[in-house]
Amino acid sequence: PAGAGGVLKAGLIPPLVLKLKTELDDIQELILGTLSNCLRVEVSEALAAGAVPILKEKLSHPSTAIRSKAAWVLLEISSHPEGKIVVCQEEVIPVLVSLLEDTHPEVQVNATGALMFALVTPQGRSSAMGAEAIPPLLKLVAEETSKARLNAIKTLTLLAELPEGRQTLLEHRDIFQQCLGDPCEAVKRAAQIAISVIEWKP
Repeated sequence: PAGAGGVLKAGLIPPLVLKLKTELDDIQELILGTLSNCLRVEVSEALAAGAVPILKEKLSHPSTAIRSKAAWVLLEISSHPEGKIVVCQEEVIPVLVSLLEDTHPEVQVNATGALMFALVTPQGRSSAMGAEAIPPLLKLVAEETSKARLNAIKTLTLLAELPEGRQTLLEHRDIFQQCLGDPCEAVKRAAQIAISVIEWKP
């Protein structure tokens, strides 16, 4: 935290964001790692420097490490209220949805985490519905070995707050019911909450 504070104080966030456009892949990885630590503390400088559109581009990078780290930085950005707004405005959510089917588990975990934070807003939820996020998220919940499973359950719970989301998920209750026997306590709890939201009647 002290190091992250030092980077912020020294005003290094804007130049780091800009260097993501020009540096070699190895350096980009280091920059993304630094940004993820700093943006946990504060995001406004990164947003002002146009970080979100640059990160959106990095989500399609051929390097797995860069895709994964870019999704992680977006997760940190989306955990702040002003970050959620920009992530929706820049239409990052459909790109994150496409990463749910990435071949690399780390990319899936980070993309699902970023979605989970971004979908707290109504715009985030409707953007995810428009990008047809439910089928790939259900696939991650059904895969018992998926690292992204917990994030996927929590993200689907947010989508179940929309009438059309609830309608779709009612047909897939069995997937959540299977999670009630999961050895992981957090998965069990998340599945219970998901079921109660899906079965809620107005």
